[in-house]
Amino acid sequence: MDRTGEVWEYRPADHKTAYRGRERIIYIGPKAQAILLPYLLRDAQSNCFSPAESEANRHEEQRRYRRTRVQPSQWNRRKAKPKRMPRTAYTKDSYQRAIARAIVKANKARTEEAGDMGVESILLPHWHANQLRHTRATEIRQGFGLEAAQVSLGHAKADVTQVYAERDARLAVEVARKIG
Repeated sequence: MDRTGEVWEYRPADHKTAYRGRERIIYIGPKAQAILLPYLLRDAQSNCFSPAESEANRHEEQRRYRRTRVQPSQWNRRKAKPKRMPRTAYTKDSYQRAIARAIVKANKARTEEAGDMGVESILLPHWHANQLRHTRATEIRQGFGLEAAQVSLGHAKADVTQVYAERDARLAVEVARKIG
């Protein structure tokens, strides 16, 4: 990652169009930099977001909020050689499972809070991470145009970007207002 300029440039070593000889550059602005900075304070070769680290943090939090004393037989029940260890990097599937679990947890908390207040809870709908990409592409297209959305998403052709970035119906309304 090149952090020398005002906007950082991240060039992943591996991406889906690398086999075609294309370079992928992800530009990271000041707001995203502020969010990412704490995760960059680690070895340059390690991943910023690690499922193994997340699991360790989750277990630590569970221990911190435990209400009853732990029995001696329960102190360390980890298997000596588990068949499957948490990985060092998220995959698209593990990332989606993490999102789904977070939504379930948030909806449970919302349901409990609404029950305490005697109102009906407003639950979060199930969603996919790619929806964030579509939404951001649409925002960029509306604010800066199709070419800006194309470059931001890393698409070689604008027709692919048009699938991601929805058209702005407000432009058609504005044209109809001016033309009559």
